[in-house]
Amino acid sequence: MLNAKSLCILILSACVLAAVTPAAKVVKLDAQGKGHLTILSGPPETATMRSGLVVLEPGKSVGKHSTGGNEELLVVLEGTGEFRLEKETLPLVGGTALYCPAGHTHDVFNTGTTTLRYVYITASTQATPMPAGMAH
Repeated sequence: MLNAKSLCILILSACVLAAVTPAAKVVKLDAQGKGHLTILSGPPETATMRSGLVVLEPGKSVGKHSTGGNEELLVVLEGTGEFRLEKETLPLVGGTALYCPAGHTHDVFNTGTTTLRYVYITASTQATPMPAGMAH
């Protein structure tokens, strides 16, 4: 039989697990006229992943930045642009994906005449790698 102290510990443990255990979710990709929509905000919502929808008008950029110890994936939904990675420039076009290793300063520019929309996903390089054959 559980005593009051054991019951309190059990309830607190369940609350802690519920607060830090990521759950599946669906997010509508509608920035509602803004330049950015957070999709995943990181722990405790996810283990290490953060993501967002970026909407860039022609001639605009997100600004030079680094994702530090996180690697990054960009999935371009529509438009055209450039991914400027230190001394290299890579093209961005709708229907493509781009990978950027951790620790690199970069910027995204909309070089087209229409809106550039893309989703970025970052994840810590400190996480335990997924075993081979486990990915989709």
